[in-house]
Amino acid sequence: MTNGWTDIANADVVLAMGGNPAENHPVGFRFVMEAKRRRGAKLVAVDVRFQRTAAVADHFVQIRAGTDIAFLSGLINYALQNGRIHEEYVRLYTNAPFLVREGFAFDETTGLFSGWDPDKKQYDTSTWQYELDEQGFAKVDPTMQHPRCVFQLMKKFYARYTPEKVSEICGCSVEDFKKAAEIITSTYKPDRVGTMMYALGWTHHSFSVQLIKAAAMLQLLLGNVGMPGGGLNALRGHANIQGGTDMGMAYHNVPGYMPIPKPKHQSLEEYLKDVTPKPLRPDSVNFWSNLPKFYISQLKAFYGAAATKENQFGYHLHPKLPEDPKTGKLENWSWAFIYDHAARGRLEGLISFGMNPVNNGPNSRKMVYALSQLKWLVVAENFETETAAFWKPEILALVGKKPEDVKTEVFLLPAANFSEKSGSFTNSSRWVQWKYKAIDPPGEAKPDQEIIGRIFMKVRELYQKEGGRFPDPVLKLSWDYLNPLAPSEEEIAQEINGKDLTTGQQLSSFLELKDDGTTSSGNWLYCGCWTPEGNMMARRSTEDPGGMQRFPKWAWSWPANRRVMYNRASADASGRPWDPSRPAIVWTGEKWLGDVPDYPAKQGPGKGPFIMLPEGVARLFTPGDVFKDGPFPEFYEPMESPVQNVLHPKQSHNPVAPILKTEWDKLGTPQEFPLVGTTYRLTEHFHYWTKNHPRAIQLQPEFFIEIPEELGQQMGIKNGDMVRVSSARGQIVGRAFLTKRIKPMIVAGRKVYQIGFPIHWGFIGRGQQKGGLANITSPPVVDPNSFCPEYKGFLVKLEKV
Repeated sequence: MTNGWTDIANADVVLAMGGNPAENHPVGFRFVMEAKRRRGAKLVAVDVRFQRTAAVADHFVQIRAGTDIAFLSGLINYALQNGRIHEEYVRLYTNAPFLVREGFAFDETTGLFSGWDPDKKQYDTSTWQYELDEQGFAKVDPTMQHPRCVFQLMKKFYARYTPEKVSEICGCSVEDFKKAAEIITSTYKPDRVGTMMYALGWTHHSFSVQLIKAAAMLQLLLGNVGMPGGGLNALRGHANIQGGTDMGMAYHNVPGYMPIPKPKHQSLEEYLKDVTPKPLRPDSVNFWSNLPKFYISQLKAFYGAAATKENQFGYHLHPKLPEDPKTGKLENWSWAFIYDHAARGRLEGLISFGMNPVNNGPNSRKMVYALSQLKWLVVAENFETETAAFWKPEILALVGKKPEDVKTEVFLLPAANFSEKSGSFTNSSRWVQWKYKAIDPPGEAKPDQEIIGRIFMKVRELYQKEGGRFPDPVLKLSWDYLNPLAPSEEEIAQEINGKDLTTGQQLSSFLELKDDGTTSSGNWLYCGCWTPEGNMMARRSTEDPGGMQRFPKWAWSWPANRRVMYNRASADASGRPWDPSRPAIVWTGEKWLGDVPDYPAKQGPGKGPFIMLPEGVARLFTPGDVFKDGPFPEFYEPMESPVQNVLHPKQSHNPVAPILKTEWDKLGTPQEFPLVGTTYRLTEHFHYWTKNHPRAIQLQPEFFIEIPEELGQQMGIKNGDMVRVSSARGQIVGRAFLTKRIKPMIVAGRKVYQIGFPIHWGFIGRGQQKGGLANITSPPVVDPNSFCPEYKGFLVKLEKV
């Protein structure tokens, strides 16, 4: 989230797309309703189904699953063609005036950008660059008239996305699209602000990163980024999933979104030189130039006294991304690929901590097979899950095996639930909130840090006794907690914040971090959460200076307790708010007032507002190899689609999206699987936990499959009938639920039906909670940038059982 839940109350227009917040985020959704009450805000809902958000929306548009980029591209074109952009904002605060190098092109016939290598199936991105001057700065045309400036290239690129073309791709009517476009783009005026809310409906595609980039582009054109009530707001599906990504759960980052070293980085100096950006404009703050301070302080937190200047602060103790031993190329060890490697017999063991990959991984049959190839599996969970019980006959039957065929030794470690342990949650708003456990965990269940502490100390003991190929990372890891078997949450939080190693005092801000080894911080973004004044995360003041719903002394928000990110862009070149009635920050002539400025606090308004980018401004065009599939978002069909891409049939899907290719990974055709399938969540269940809870089971007792009434009538299916949904990967059975909420659509000249089903069921649970494991049907395809699987749009067929 660039803004936050409470700030949504300041919006004039809310676009809920790629998510169903009324149903999946009902507590936070009250701020949307508050915006409607307080400001008369308009809510536009765009979704595959008419759902609870749509029920209270001012306008609803149904689209085909996986066509979101086409819809957003149509909105971009609508704004550009009708002069509904905040032109001064775009000129000052985006790279619209930047000139792009000669040679960059997009072939509208083939659907490919310049630099495509058909043999390697990847792009040479050398033409996706700015034209630079003698000093290495990007050239600009402030008038935005140069034919190679980003603005003109963008206008030409998106001119293809007319309302009629959007209708043909998405299946909505031209009138519905135009009405949505009129409402959404009305926020181009400085005194109107719109926000976008999205969830997994945008992230679960083979083009998910580009989809979210398209949304960000639209918000930038409208001048909504950095504004109170504006921004682009990702709705996290768990209480602490934001905190997990902040702490480096993605395989390619260390905590704080710094890249993990690659094999080519043979020294700390080489790594820092390669990943620390140089400014691309003279007025760029280029805040990532501080990366050496953040990274070296993190190494000090990891390795303590063992990290010295002489040994490059323990740089070689830290892992690097692995290379394929056969090809020498970097290997992908993201989430889906871990199980791909396991299925190929490349893993001996796996620790699954708070995860249920059999249920929430793509192509569940492959997940079961992958686990059956391991020597050992450790599962830390609150309940027995399908992953811990994959060896049972009814689950192994998915892959044609019996328990006696499996040699995997499985350990189920009972873990404390969230109410049974203290610590912090980082919610969607980036608010880091301290909580205290309500009760002790039952039986032998233990909190996370004790499970990890006991495993680590035993592994260290084995290394001390037996040695090993490279014991130093384990033996020299800083682990000086009062109780090393069970570190306290308070110790860990203070370590993450960091301290001055010369005085032992907690740091107050990441601005105090140094690159000389005299400071430590487990995650620079969280530096400021536990200062010399104490635990900032435990604050609970509801004071709200200015009445802007920021509540600066309620908990703590990264970074630097800032509540609206990019808030410098909320004011004009001289520092005056675009909308004086809704200020984020304002320049007095001597200092900034309001929210914590996303800007050097003591500096005047002369620098670029997007301080984390070397351009100093936001990117409409993304240069270089930041994205593997293009500098502008282009619409590609899901990997399994009922129709060819009407824009460029020769390249229907994302050309660089990875397709997993073991014997279990199969793709279907529309001839065999004519329906579009999608998955979603329910208010009444939380992932795969609540199927163990009798009260939640009473609310939603049985797996169901949502079927358009017209399709059900054609097939002789009635409400309550048992039906089978099959994909190229496998099949599931559930209760038919005929509905008006999903209507048939005319797409590319043919009628297309969509069906949907929730994700919460599986083989383990109480009573009717067993069965209907949704991801048996989902495809083995991931986004090329985030590696997130394509759960939200794939091909299936339907039969009456």
